[in-house]
Amino acid sequence: MTAGLVAVNLLLLIAGCSAPAETADPPTEIGLARAHAHNDYLQERPLLDALGHGFTSVEADVWLSDGELLVAHDLDEVEPEQTLRSLYLDPLSTIVEDNEGVVYPGGPATLTLLVDVKSEADPTYQELESQLTDYEQMLTLFSPDGVTPGAVTVVVSGNRSEVLLDGSRERLAAYDGRLDDLSGAMPASIIPLISDDWTEQFSWSGSGAMPTQERARLEGIVSMAHDTGRRVRLWATPETEKLWEVLVDVGVDTINTDRLADLGDFLLESDPDPAQPEIEPWPKLASGE
Repeated sequence: MTAGLVAVNLLLLIAGCSAPAETADPPTEIGLARAHAHNDYLQERPLLDALGHGFTSVEADVWLSDGELLVAHDLDEVEPEQTLRSLYLDPLSTIVEDNEGVVYPGGPATLTLLVDVKSEADPTYQELESQLTDYEQMLTLFSPDGVTPGAVTVVVSGNRSEVLLDGSRERLAAYDGRLDDLSGAMPASIIPLISDDWTEQFSWSGSGAMPTQERARLEGIVSMAHDTGRRVRLWATPETEKLWEVLVDVGVDTINTDRLADLGDFLLESDPDPAQPEIEPWPKLASGE
């Protein structure tokens, strides 16, 4: 058994929980570059189920409450023990340490932790920034001189903090942009990921053939993002294999799902190179480029 599998099993023992055999351990030492666990904290075992299916991107909604970052979709659902540290930062730190500096020994080089800020932007980000300093050895560093990739890359979505968008200072997180940001002045060293709502951009429901004009628009979005060193994610996508086929075919970098096993199996069978990202995650771009 590899160090990575030992790390996951150790975390399960610490948590005092059991799991179905198919999600107990990562099936391979290689992660699936496109696989993103939407609202990952709602899975039976946050983070661990995603890792068990080879996911390389996980999403956690956070609320700042009494000085702590609590993970939940709505404020009335928060539980004091469900913190960003306990569900994500601490387990990832253990896995990275046991795997000698990476989450998946066979790549890709980094796992994305998408932190969706639900509470007020600036104080929430300030607390996040403070907490991330305790894990900086495993995190991607964004600075005016460029990007130094780490085993875990934190990307902040949701409420936008002006502090986060300041490219003149070092940061342990980047920002999840929107389509409008593709033509904006912010570089990929600040906004390396472009995300948007599928239902606001496309009418295709994932059955039959995708309309020609909509496919051309999707291809244009991907091309523009890749030309500027950014990755693409679309949320609220219909959960159909036909739509997943199109997303893979046009080069969408990150595919959202709540159905971890289904998307994992699909990518292993249908993605020509499931462990290889379309572009190198978080390329070393200077803030002025």
